[in-house]
Amino acid sequence: MMKSNKPPIDSALVREIAQLLSDSDLTEIEVQHDALRIRVVRTPAPVTIAAPAPIYNAAPHAAVAGPVVEPVSHAATDFSKHPGVVASPMVGTAYLAPEPGAAAFVELGASVKEGQTILIIEAMKTMNAIPAPRTGTVTRILVENGQPVEYGEPLLVIE
Repeated sequence: MMKSNKPPIDSALVREIAQLLSDSDLTEIEVQHDALRIRVVRTPAPVTIAAPAPIYNAAPHAAVAGPVVEPVSHAATDFSKHPGVVASPMVGTAYLAPEPGAAAFVELGASVKEGQTILIIEAMKTMNAIPAPRTGTVTRILVENGQPVEYGEPLLVIE
């Protein structure tokens, strides 16, 4: 029987190094002791930067009451406390249509009924239909198609 020149791998040590990596801002750790060499690498999550949508000012005589299109950045307005906000129930990717190229589930000014699908959130490769929590009119859509969302993040407003 031939004996291997490779040292045995201590899985507890590998787990400990991986935990150290996740607890810090490091993306790579390499440990070497005699013939044993362990390298753990974490690839950072991709960063998506969304540019704010252009804001067009209507001429004073053309003022029209109705739904408002919000830019992507909502730093000035906190919709989380708005009584008609629909917040994300999970972390994932929001989609406004059932598939690429299809019509959106809802649009600004659309009337929705309680329980109607208003968008989907993909989480862990599963498409989760998000129903309207109340009957009303969609007055703001606060996310873009394909945008990553966090738990509790405002998605749209139904008044």
